[in-house]
Amino acid sequence: MPNEIINRVTNSKLISIDLEDFYPKGERVLFDIKKWLFEDQILKEKDFRVYVQNHDWSSYQNKYVALTCLSDAIIPSWAYLLITVSLSPYTKKIVIGNLELLELSIFQEIINDFPVVNYSGKQVIIKGCSKHQIPHTAYSQLINKLLPVAKSIMYGEACSNVPLYKRKNMNNL
Repeated sequence: MPNEIINRVTNSKLISIDLEDFYPKGERVLFDIKKWLFEDQILKEKDFRVYVQNHDWSSYQNKYVALTCLSDAIIPSWAYLLITVSLSPYTKKIVIGNLELLELSIFQEIINDFPVVNYSGKQVIIKGCSKHQIPHTAYSQLINKLLPVAKSIMYGEACSNVPLYKRKNMNNL
């Protein structure tokens, strides 16, 4: 049929990677220790230890937690580590920093475990649009991991992509 519409995208050899498919479920929480400081500025060790001991850590069950202090107080490292000891049995992950650092840390693990062998010699397109906020660095880390094995790497959608890389010699795989 001369007027038949052919979907070239579905017939292509492109393999799509959508990092959103790997987005782990679980609430992200920012835990601010400022409320446990004397006048929001001074950490008194004895009082701090009491707060840590008496806090209900079970409310963080299966959550991702970023520990921070939103005041400009100087917090000793051990304070965050003390909280980590109590919080660890309940959470999926803990970082010291903000929610952006938490998300980056989550995706670093995902990229480290990413099975690049499945993409050896393949034309890969990395989807860019997602409902969840995927850290830009995660895309960069994924590309670094794919470069040694992929035939080509593109970004975007199959119908409108940006070519990023094309292997000149497939014998180098």
